Amino acid sequence: MSELSELERRAVAERNLCGLVSGLARQIEEQVRQRATALGLTGPQAVALRELTGPMTMRDLAERMSCEPSNATFIVDKLEKRGLVERHAHPQDRRAKHLVLTAEGVELRGRLLELLTARSPLAGLSPQEQDSLRDLLLRAASDPAPDPASAADER
Repeated sequence: MSELSELERRAVAERNLCGLVSGLARQIEEQVRQRATALGLTGPQAVALRELTGPMTMRDLAERMSCEPSNATFIVDKLEKRGLVERHAHPQDRRAKHLVLTAEGVELRGRLLELLTARSPLAGLSPQEQDSLRDLLLRAASDPAPDPASAADER
């Protein structure tokens, strides 16, 4: 059996890392869905509550949720009907609204955060290890190295 080339080794390593990251993302999504259901929320509603760390615009929330503003609007509409979120006038932009948690929303968000951190897929990592993982993922997600195919096309 021949040894793998360096290129093949890197491709296998990348495939394995992609599988691990995907698997971890699925575990976290499933945990959010289960914890949300326990609180009478949908998964996206739970994500919105988790991300509402203070007054923010719909655009800011959508960015934090990694979704389109129209999707965030639909989710916030449901949270607003439940009395968990209110829309307030934006202090600097009269066209925009600030999303603000109500007292009930703050209380439910606190319960949600407790449930999400209990037995989290990341709970086996120390806070320092979680910080290191975050830093590595941020670095990996930043602009990749130049594409060799693009460089060849420019020649």
